[in-house]
Amino acid sequence: MSTIKLGATLFCYGTEYARYAYDFEECVKQAALAGAAGYEIVGTQMLPSYPNVSDEFLGLVQKLKAKYGIGPVGYGANNDKGMLHDRNLTDDEMLADTIIDLKAAHKLGCKVMRSQYMLSPEAFERLAPYAELYDIRVGIEIHNPESPLSPLMQRYLEVIKRTNSKHLGFVPDFGCFAIAPNKAHWLKALEAGVAEEHLQLAADMRYQGIPLEEAREKLMGSGAHPAINAALQGMYGFVQFKPKDELPRMLEELKEILPYSFELHGKFHYLGEDLVEPSIPYPEILEVVKASAFDGYLICEYEDELYCGGTEFTKRQLSMAKGLLEVTK
Repeated sequence: MSTIKLGATLFCYGTEYARYAYDFEECVKQAALAGAAGYEIVGTQMLPSYPNVSDEFLGLVQKLKAKYGIGPVGYGANNDKGMLHDRNLTDDEMLADTIIDLKAAHKLGCKVMRSQYMLSPEAFERLAPYAELYDIRVGIEIHNPESPLSPLMQRYLEVIKRTNSKHLGFVPDFGCFAIAPNKAHWLKALEAGVAEEHLQLAADMRYQGIPLEEAREKLMGSGAHPAINAALQGMYGFVQFKPKDELPRMLEELKEILPYSFELHGKFHYLGEDLVEPSIPYPEILEVVKASAFDGYLICEYEDELYCGGTEFTKRQLSMAKGLLEVTK
């Protein structure tokens, strides 16, 4: 059976942090108050000396750990291929940047680093000896619109199996299991003046697999408010969703990659007081995780689509996860 610890990424408090409402200490404090047993830090967001960790910042991290009882357990790497204006970074350059991230994660005491699939499977394979040297388990994030066994993720799985490295694996992001439209995008569209019937039409066309441009033309032809375009783009982009009847297949894929997963990201975009994420089927996902041999952190990850701050929503998400995990014992 699994051993699951609950944590939070400080990215949950990104809006407050960017608006200077919270400093780093307040982010850590709020994560502790929400019930997190550890936190992920995204280097590009909260390291003042990024890509390096200064001794001064490390001292602050240790001081806050003593004060609030939680410290960094995961490091979020950036893997930005578009740093140059005229070309993408090469595999060699991406590998070099990722090694710098490994050093930062190691200095902070993290044992898991989340990387994106901007780091190619080829560069990921070459990372193995460095991950082993620093004793950091590097997981490629399986993020919507990918799924656990999409063609790209299968290439990473081949690398993991070929190298037989215990330091290369995955970090599944629960957003890839979405089976309904993003509630936050839906609410923002309604607030902007979009009619609900047009949003439902957009969702229906997405379920049917109608191409984006054809869906856009039909919506405009039916008199939809232009503000629907933002929600429509999300439905076909990074917050897309699949028909519910595809969920069993995706959960079977999850079972297959869980043995290679170092951390889970509990992505959510909206949580009402009923503690239900409208687009991501948490009960079904956590039932699979609970029945597995997974041993690690479930990291709460609120993407602040409504720009209303993550403090209350993060508390709700951790409460939801705790309740579901207790129910599935």
